[in-house]
Amino acid sequence: MSTLLSSTRRRFVQYATLAGVSTHAFLRSGDAKAALFDGKEAAGMSDPWPEMRYRTLGRTGHNSSRLVFGCGATLSREPHDDLLDAAYDAGVNTFDVGFSDYYSDAEKNLAPFLKRHRDDVFLISKAYVPVDLEWNETITLSQARQAAKGWSGFLDGSLREMGVDHVDAYYYMAANNVSVVGNEEIYRAFEAARDAGKVDHLGISTHQNAANVLRTAIDKGWFSLAMIAITPGGWYDWEDKSILEGTPPMKNIRPLLDEAREAGIGLVGMKAGRFIAGRRFLGWGNPEAFDEYYNPELLKAKLSSFQRSYAFVLEHGLDVVNADMQTLMHLKENFVAAATSNQYFDVA
Repeated sequence: MSTLLSSTRRRFVQYATLAGVSTHAFLRSGDAKAALFDGKEAAGMSDPWPEMRYRTLGRTGHNSSRLVFGCGATLSREPHDDLLDAAYDAGVNTFDVGFSDYYSDAEKNLAPFLKRHRDDVFLISKAYVPVDLEWNETITLSQARQAAKGWSGFLDGSLREMGVDHVDAYYYMAANNVSVVGNEEIYRAFEAARDAGKVDHLGISTHQNAANVLRTAIDKGWFSLAMIAITPGGWYDWEDKSILEGTPPMKNIRPLLDEAREAGIGLVGMKAGRFIAGRRFLGWGNPEAFDEYYNPELLKAKLSSFQRSYAFVLEHGLDVVNADMQTLMHLKENFVAAATSNQYFDVA
C-alpha cells in the first residue's frame, strides 16, 4: 500500500510540474510544442540526454563538444541563461557568439554566463573585416591597413561587451574574399592582439566562395578554425539561401576537408539543415532534400530531418557543428544528433 501511495504521489507531483512549467513556458513563448517539451523535461518525463562526444579542434588543442552553442541569434534580444546552463550541464563546452554590429546584444547577454563559467568553456566570437569589396576583387594596401584597424577595434569591443579580457578564438566573419583572408597586413592585427593576450587563435567563418576561402586558409597556415556553411548536398549559398549551384555533394568535398584538418584547422559546420527548412514565405521547405545522400541506417533512425543533416555532416569531415538553439526542445534535438551521429555509419 505504501509503495502504491508513494508512486501515486510521485505521479501527481510530475503532472503538477508538467502543467505548471508548460503553462509558464507557453505564456512566455507562445509555442505549445516547445512549452510541453519544457514541462516534460522539468517533470522528469522525457528520455535522458545521451552522453556528449568530443573532438580536438585542430591546433587549438581544445577537446570540444561536437555541438557548439551558437549564441548570436539566441541572445541577440534577451538573455537565455536557462538554455546556456542546460547546454553546459549536459556537456557542451564551446560557445560561439559575434559582435554587436550584427548580433545586437548577444555578447552582452552572454556576459553573466561567462562570469560563472569562463574558465571552463572555449569562447569564440567574430566580426567582419570591414572593407567594401566584392568577393572577386583584390584588396589594396591602404584598404588592408584600414580594415586591420577596424577588425582590431571590433575585437576590443567584443571583449568589453562580454566583460572578459581574452577570447580563445576570434574570426574573420563572413569571409568570402581570398585576398582579404590571405592578407598579411590584416593578419598582423591578429598577431598584435595575440601578443597582447586578447586572443589565442584566428579563425574564419564563410558562407560564400567557401572552397576557395578554405584553400587559402590551408595554404597560409594562419588559421586554427574554419566555420563553413555546408550540407549533405554540398556547399550552402548564403546569398540564395539554397545549395550552391553546381556544388559537388559533401562526400566529394571530403578530400578538401581532410586536407584542412591535416593542416591543423578545426572544422566547424553551420547551416547544415537550413535549406530543408525553406523560407517562411514559401512554407516548410523540403525535409527530404538530402535523403538521397543518406545510408539506410540513417534513414531508418528515429531522427528528424534536421538531426539527420547534423549527424551526416559530423561523420563526413567536420569536427563539430554550430547550431542556433532558441528553445530547450531545439537544444536537445541538436544535442542528441551530435552525441549519437556515429551510431548510424559504419565508418567516419
